[in-house]
Formats: sequence, structure tokens, C-alpha cells
Amino acid sequence: MECCNCGEVDILAHPGLITHEEAEIAKENGIALEISARRGHSLSNGHVAKADMEIGANLVVNTDTHAPEDIISYERAHIIAKGAGLPEKEIEIALRDNPEEILRNKGIF
Repeated sequence: MECCNCGEVDILAHPGLITHEEAEIAKENGIALEISARRGHSLSNGHVAKADMEIGANLVVNTDTHAPEDIISYERAHIIAKGAGLPEKEIEIALRDNPEEILRNKGIF
């Protein structure tokens, strides 16, 4: 995946069955991997979470919102992260710390 090498990418949305090597490259380039709330895209969330636990990549929980009804609550995001297999400590990092870091790096937060 070329996007893993792009300095303009902050989050790799619905990375699917990302390889260990691709996840490693994304980590080295400060690119977060998405745990997706989007139906269909969420099918590989467990694989993405496992990649995170193996290499320590940054994760974010995101909606891939296409319509207002796709927006989710913090509680729902927590359930999605837990369902992906993330431990509680990693869930809090994915829901709060990593998104805040991305915004800080962009001068928004």
C-alpha cells in the first residue's frame, strides 16, 4: 500500500487485511490504522486490532460516515473497539489519545 509511505496521510481508513509489513511501515510514518464502524469495512477490525497488538501501531476508531445515521456515540465506539479485541487500555488510547495527537499535529487541538 503506497499510502503507508505518504507523509500527507494521518489515518489509513478501513485497512482491511493489512499485512504485518504494511502496518509496520504505517507505524514508522506515524499513520494510524482505523477500526471502522462502517458495515462491511468492520469485518476486518479484529485483524487490524491484532496487527496493532503485534507491532504497536496507532489505532483510531472511526465511523466512515456517509450519512447522519452513521454517526456513533462514544459508547458505541467503545463497543466496536472491544468487539475488535482491543484491551481496555488500548481502547482508551484509540478513542481519545491517538485522535487528539493527530489533531495536535495538524495544529487543530
